[in-house]
Amino acid sequence: MEQVTGIGGVFFRSKDPEALGRWYAEHLGLDVAPGSAMSIFGGPSASGQTVWSAFADDTDYFGPSGQQHMVNYRVADLAAMVAQLRAAGVPVDDPGEESEFGRFAWATDPEGNRFELWQPPEGD
Repeated sequence: MEQVTGIGGVFFRSKDPEALGRWYAEHLGLDVAPGSAMSIFGGPSASGQTVWSAFADDTDYFGPSGQQHMVNYRVADLAAMVAQLRAAGVPVDDPGEESEFGRFAWATDPEGNRFELWQPPEGD
């Protein structure tokens, strides 16, 4: 059985992502670059990192549900995880996505919460 190997990221909506990023940098010490709303925790390889990121309020990245947060789950074999979820009747969005950051897919839990699955790049 495929399983999650870690949390790849925590994403949420914000009325002003950059201002909120500055607040978290000032008050919690997050390493948020100026003009950004993202902080990366962990080692130098993608497979050891966790991303914290504020998205604009009107983002469609979290799907059509209007949910305020989305969790990115790290997996070792995205294709196997997607096949396992589909076999269990879990809605998985088509298509997935591949980039220099790895492979991604999105699915929805029984309460309508969209979540992201991430397989880091090969050799990472």
